[in-house]
Amino acid sequence: MNLETSTTNGPVRGRERKGVALFAGIPYAAPPIGDLRFAAPQSPEKWNDPRNATNFGFVAPQLPGEGLTDSHEVSWDEDCLTLNICTPSADQMKRPVMVWIHGGAYRHGTGSIPWYDGTRFAREGDIVVVTINYRLGALGFAKVPDAPTSGINGTLDQIAALSWVKENIANFGGDPEQVTIAGESAGAFSVATIMAMPLGHGLYSRAITQSGAGHHVITEQEAEKAGQMLLNRLGVSSLEQLRETDVNDILAAQQYVEENANEIMTAGQLPFYPSITPEFLSDHPIELFNQGIAAEIPLLTGTNTDETTLWGTNQIPEEKLERWLLNYSNDPEKLITAVRKDRGEVSAGEIALAISTDHTFRIPAIRMAEARAQHGGQSWMYEFDWKSKAFNGMLGSCHALEIPFAFGTLEAKGTEVFLGTTDIPHHVGDVMHGSWAEFIRTGDPSTETLGEWPTYETQRRKVMRFADHSSLVDNPWPAARESWDGIR
Repeated sequence: MNLETSTTNGPVRGRERKGVALFAGIPYAAPPIGDLRFAAPQSPEKWNDPRNATNFGFVAPQLPGEGLTDSHEVSWDEDCLTLNICTPSADQMKRPVMVWIHGGAYRHGTGSIPWYDGTRFAREGDIVVVTINYRLGALGFAKVPDAPTSGINGTLDQIAALSWVKENIANFGGDPEQVTIAGESAGAFSVATIMAMPLGHGLYSRAITQSGAGHHVITEQEAEKAGQMLLNRLGVSSLEQLRETDVNDILAAQQYVEENANEIMTAGQLPFYPSITPEFLSDHPIELFNQGIAAEIPLLTGTNTDETTLWGTNQIPEEKLERWLLNYSNDPEKLITAVRKDRGEVSAGEIALAISTDHTFRIPAIRMAEARAQHGGQSWMYEFDWKSKAFNGMLGSCHALEIPFAFGTLEAKGTEVFLGTTDIPHHVGDVMHGSWAEFIRTGDPSTETLGEWPTYETQRRKVMRFADHSSLVDNPWPAARESWDGIR
C-alpha cells in the first residue's frame, strides 16, 4: 500500500487505517482569511517537503447546533478548505471516485464525521472516496457589497475541490474521468446546484442526491437583504470593515439574522444559502433542469419516508394542523385529503409529517427527475423506508438515517442513537451500500441482489424502496404527488 504521493501543490504522506490508505486535511484552496474572506477560493501555496496528511483539518466556523457533528467536539477555524481521501492505495490504478459533500443546512457539518468513513467503499468496492469541508453560514453565503461572489462562495469552494480532484486524484489511485459527486440534505442541494452551474461541467460524470434536489437556492434580492441585515447587526458598512471583524462576532450576527429571517425571507427559508448569481448560477436549478442542463449526467436520487420527524412534525396536534399547513399551501384541505387517500385515516401528526416531507424533499426530487426525463436524462429514484426503533419508533425513516446504510457505516459512532437497536440491520445496509457502489462504478444502481432497477419515468414511476425487504414500488403515494401539481 503506497502512503506517499504528489499533488500539484507538493508531496503528501498519509497513513494506513482499517486496511486502506487515508490522506486527511489536504488543502485544496488557500485559507479564506484576510483579503480572501468573502472572496472566491484561490489556489493554495506550494510546499516542497512531504506534508503530513494524517489528521483531519479544521472544520468550517459554525455555531453549535443539532447536526450530526454534535456527537463529537468540533475544532473550527477559517483555515478550513481541506479534503480527505480514503483509497485502497495511492497508486495509478484509476479506480472510480466518489466526492461526498456533507449536509447540515449550510450551517453545520464537516467531511470528517464517522458516518462518512469511506473505508468500506475503498476496501470492498475498490472505490476512492473524497470528503470535503467548505465555507458555511454567513462566511460562505452572505451576499455583501463589493464582493461579487459572496452569495455563492461556499458552492465555489465545492467546485474548487472538484477541480483539485480532477487534477490530482490519479496520484491517489482514482480516475479523474469517473467522478461521482454525492451528498445528503444541504450536500444534495449542493450537488443539484453544481449540476446547474456551467463552471462545474467536466468535473464529474455521475451524481447522487440524497434528500435534496433543485429547489433550494435563494434569489439575489433575498441574499442582499440577508447580507444587509448582517452588516447592520455588526455595525459595519464596508467589505474592509467586515474583513477586520472577529469571526465570533460574525457568527453571532449570523445567528441573529437566522432568528429574524422571517422579516426578509419566504416562510421557513434560512438566509444563508447559495443565491442566484448571474455569472455562475443564472436561475433556480430546477428551472435550468427543465431547460436540459446536465441531462447527460446519470443521477441516483431519493428521499426518506419520514424525513421531517427529525423536527417533530409528527407531533402536530389536530387543532393546529390546518393553520400550520398554511406554511405550505393556501388550500391545506386539498393536501390533507390526498394524504388520507393514500394512507387511510391517519393522525394529524402523520398528515403533517407526510406533507412537510413531500414539500421539502420528495416533490423536489420528483420534479428534478421529471425535468431531466424531458431531455433524455436518466434518473433512478429510491425511497428509504427502514424504520428506526429509537424513541419508541417516533423517528421512523427520518432525515439522514439512510447515510450509514449507504456508506456501510452502521456501527460508526453516533448511529446507535438513530437506529435505536443493537440488532444492526446489515441486511438492509449491505443491499443499499452495494447499490451505491455499483452506481459509482457503472452509472446504474441495479445489482444482482436487487435485480433490474429501471429509471424513473412519468409513464411508470418505478421507485426502489429500501426496507427490511427491499423491492420496486410502482408510483408510491400517487394522490399526494398529484396534489402538489401547480404548487410545488
